[in-house]
Amino acid sequence: MDNKLFGDKGEKFAQNLLIKNGYKILATKFRTKLGEIDIVAKEKDTLVFVEVKTRTSQKFGKPQEAVNVRKLHTIKNAGELFIRSHPGLAKKFRIDVVAIEVNYGIVTSAKIIQAV
Repeated sequence: MDNKLFGDKGEKFAQNLLIKNGYKILATKFRTKLGEIDIVAKEKDTLVFVEVKTRTSQKFGKPQEAVNVRKLHTIKNAGELFIRSHPGLAKKFRIDVVAIEVNYGIVTSAKIIQAV
């Protein structure tokens, strides 16, 4: 399976996980000149920018470890553009990571981590 298809499947799984945990999905693949946000959601009164990381092994670390300071900064900047283009949507925001591990096509671990 190619990387894009694998990533798309991970993002779809993440959307379902977020919905099951009380999040409302507002947008997916929000693209700006500053970067992309995989999922924009709302949990209660908080706007949540979600980065999805799906891995088939921990050879290069856990999925959430791929979300470094630079990536968080990119998501924050893109998120601020989203907020400006949707005034009044929420007064506060945060960044979450959905970390998914897959073994032979089966999800073995999936968790929502509040990054910032």
